Amino acid sequence: MPQKISTITARVWRGDSSGGRYEQYEVPAKDSQTVLDVVTWIQRKIDPNLTYRFSCRVGMCGSCAMTVNGKPRWTCRTHVEKVLEDGAITIDPLRNLPVVKDLACDLTEFFSKWIKAEGRFVPKARRNDPIQIISPRDKRRQEANTGIECINCAVCYAACDVVENNEDYLGPAALNRAWTLVNDVRDGGNMERLRAVSGIGGCQNCHSQQGCTSHCPNTLNPTRSIAGLKRAAFSAALKGEI
Repeated sequence: MPQKISTITARVWRGDSSGGRYEQYEVPAKDSQTVLDVVTWIQRKIDPNLTYRFSCRVGMCGSCAMTVNGKPRWTCRTHVEKVLEDGAITIDPLRNLPVVKDLACDLTEFFSKWIKAEGRFVPKARRNDPIQIISPRDKRRQEANTGIECINCAVCYAACDVVENNEDYLGPAALNRAWTLVNDVRDGGNMERLRAVSGIGGCQNCHSQQGCTSHCPNTLNPTRSIAGLKRAAFSAALKGEI
């Protein structure tokens, strides 16, 4: 059982893209307390200028993602008692993203890579065509289903060492999205999509270390999706399609 304590020491990174420092706060310990609860208490009780993001508080939106004791996490679903180290926690902004202020990051680059990976649905059907019926037992539908629960929290992006060392790399979330669309039989943009994910910064840059998979709060497997893209792109290249 975790040791009961009355106070949590929270080391919180404060600053912006030009630099910053850690500031330390003493926060009352509560039952079932999350890291987001700690950050919110600091902002409401001690320093109203502390900047961070949150919305749903129930693991649906992903906006509260931060780095806790060196690991990217949803802070609304991370209970303090599970990550406390000697009565303390350290909270940073997500890695691999520009910092707007304190714990809030600029996600512009993250979402722009979705666009570069052709992560938008390209319908084959026209307005008046009958609705296409797809069996839930269809293999491609099942493959697409393995990745569609991504909510774009950027935890995988922050966990990825390739993103850290290659600014052109599209990243696990964008490539996972591309893979779901490659397997959507209603989509008509696959050749353009496979070209996009095969270029500079594409799926071949993945080292298959599974940092994205091990950190995904929704237990998705972007590494598997990226491996699927590699196979699909290679097959299309052999056929002269891309």
